[in-house]
Amino acid sequence: MTVDELPQTRAVTSGRGANGEALAPVVWATSAFEAPHAEASARRALRPRVTDFYTRFGNPGVQAFADAVAELEGAEAALAYGSGMGAVTGVVLGLCSAGGHVVAQRQLFTATSFLFQVHCPRLGIEVTLVDATDSSAIAAAVQPGRTQVVFVETPSNPGMAVVDLDAVGAIRGPVTVCDSTFATPLAQRPLDHGIDLVVHSATKTLSGHNDATLGVVAGDRTLIDELWAWAVVQGATASPYDAANGVRGLRTLGLRVAHQHDTAARLARRLATHPAVVEVRYPGLATHPQAELAARQMRSFGGCLSVEVAGGWEGAARFVDNVELARLAPSLGGPETLVSHPASMTHASLPATERAAQGIADGLVRISVGLEHADDIETDLVRALDKLAAG
Repeated sequence: MTVDELPQTRAVTSGRGANGEALAPVVWATSAFEAPHAEASARRALRPRVTDFYTRFGNPGVQAFADAVAELEGAEAALAYGSGMGAVTGVVLGLCSAGGHVVAQRQLFTATSFLFQVHCPRLGIEVTLVDATDSSAIAAAVQPGRTQVVFVETPSNPGMAVVDLDAVGAIRGPVTVCDSTFATPLAQRPLDHGIDLVVHSATKTLSGHNDATLGVVAGDRTLIDELWAWAVVQGATASPYDAANGVRGLRTLGLRVAHQHDTAARLARRLATHPAVVEVRYPGLATHPQAELAARQMRSFGGCLSVEVAGGWEGAARFVDNVELARLAPSLGGPETLVSHPASMTHASLPATERAAQGIADGLVRISVGLEHADDIETDLVRALDKLAAG
């Protein structure tokens, strides 16, 4: 790697440590590695993130994917997991213990919300939830000497709230963590703002083809080694096959993200003018509550937008049922444009009161923009809204 490589180039050149002379990612499809003698085996068994001992401890191809993300995030090291929630849970339980305290934003992905609202208290970890759009509230909730982790997600899923990363990164004491799945390293790099660890559900845009289930955390080498010690016990090991697909996905990340972001911005502007739309939430719109902050800390604004349509639950259901090119599915970041209705899909397990507290209206629909021609996907979405407006 040369020092002047731009992120789009680095996505192509990184993660080749396990390739040898192969251009494509190599799948190290083995659960264990033979040692030449007992002394070598002992050295391997005690080395953090070892890649030639046992794949639950590490694997060359899996580490190649993690190394690629570390390069893109400007991190010293990274660790790959079998899913995004494997990474989130690995970070929280790897750093927190009974009697400890976490500050987390209220506007979070559903499974992360359940981790903080159900499972952490069950394990004796107290959690304070705050509106993360108020950076002063985050800092005020920290209990010096007791708070072990501050956890934010920006932009948030599905409400598109933006968190001030400089303000969070300035907090001293607890480990600060940012889930940056919606942005990718091409749109923002939380570590550049003083955040300690950045987490991705790499199942989404990083892999980008709906054929890999992966998570990754990147940051300071000492922290990553500490998390690795828990990951070996946790067992949320990334598959070598998925890791190879993750590296392959990174090769086209720059092109995919540019197209998806451009189309998302276009759709946000167009749908905001439709009579069947109550509100469009997209960080690149001037009407977004944190538009100025988003412009300051993001290079681009993501390939997802959320649209609140008229008619509440029934209106949203009719809208997602009326689309033809877009597909109804609970994911994002892939080549197909996907629509999802959080109240009946990704956030259905949350009580209605909690959805309301997170700003998730019954009529909210999340749109993950794919790689289709922008004209086609705009036509599809507008037609579906036209049918809704016509009654």
